[in-house]
Amino acid sequence: MQRHPIEAADMAAIVDGFGIDWAPLAGRTVCITGAAGFLPAYMVETMLYLNETRALGIRVLALARSRPGFERRFAHHAGRSDLVFIEQDISQPFTLDEQPDYIIHAASQASPKYYSSDPVGTLSANTLGTAALLELARRSHSRGFLYFSSSEVYGQPSRVPTAEGDYGVVDPTNVRACYAESKRMGENMCVSWHHQHGVPVKIVRPFHTYGPRMQLDDGRVYADFVAAILRGENIALKSDGLATRAFCYSADAVAGFWRVLLEGAPGAAYNIGNPDGEISMRALGQLLVGLYPEKGLTLSYVERAAGDNYMPSAVARGCPDIARAAALGWQPRTSLADGFRRTIESYL
Repeated sequence: MQRHPIEAADMAAIVDGFGIDWAPLAGRTVCITGAAGFLPAYMVETMLYLNETRALGIRVLALARSRPGFERRFAHHAGRSDLVFIEQDISQPFTLDEQPDYIIHAASQASPKYYSSDPVGTLSANTLGTAALLELARRSHSRGFLYFSSSEVYGQPSRVPTAEGDYGVVDPTNVRACYAESKRMGENMCVSWHHQHGVPVKIVRPFHTYGPRMQLDDGRVYADFVAAILRGENIALKSDGLATRAFCYSADAVAGFWRVLLEGAPGAAYNIGNPDGEISMRALGQLLVGLYPEKGLTLSYVERAAGDNYMPSAVARGCPDIARAAALGWQPRTSLADGFRRTIESYL
């Protein structure tokens, strides 16, 4: 098995198209949690591609909760000596015999459907897991630690486009806050370990990100839209569709994550998103339908089914200010039409 051609092109774009200096990773051991997940898996793929094309000799310690899930995601890399799977729920106590040079903590239940069904599991990875990994970084004298936070830390943002200091209200007594509040706590843990122990932490706050291999059944609106297109079904909108979000193609976002890890300021947080990709859910549905006129699909409005666990956000508009990441030399470059077409065709 080989990478899908679209994924292979994405790897080439990440490695060669953003001017990132990969030399610091040469011969290093990188521990990454949530390794089979949508975005961290693309970071694993980046490292394996670097080994293939630049002979960097990176050793990847890939932590994931499910061996079958990991083996399905990386079936095309079976037998590689540079990819080591470690079965681990990051919210549970663990030991790691090796001392990683870099740690990327990306294990998290990011879908809103889990905020209602498993809030304890959602917050545990972002707090208990973060503390354990920061201690591992401290003991290992790691060269870099990247924490995956979220745009949800802004709550109801005080300004849109939202810069890294534009925090709004999050109600801690609302169960949906299990994600945002635990991401906030994880960030504070990072800066506290940096302040007290000198751990070289960097924080990324991804805004809405999409691309090949995203889970199409995780309950998020844009995933539902892509799944409908693939099934040849009309897109069903379960709201008035007026809320806007800024969507960033995964390869662009992953290049941003690497840029922050390798060149960002210790203790700082960086928005990673595409302000040019801001669009309403209604307009996004219309865009996707319009990409494939031969299918004859339409956009319709339906009520959510009884018992649906999805917990919608109260935020009407989400869009990042990316000036801080841009100052490092990173800019997203994929348009919505190109990105969603690539995403849909990656499943074919």
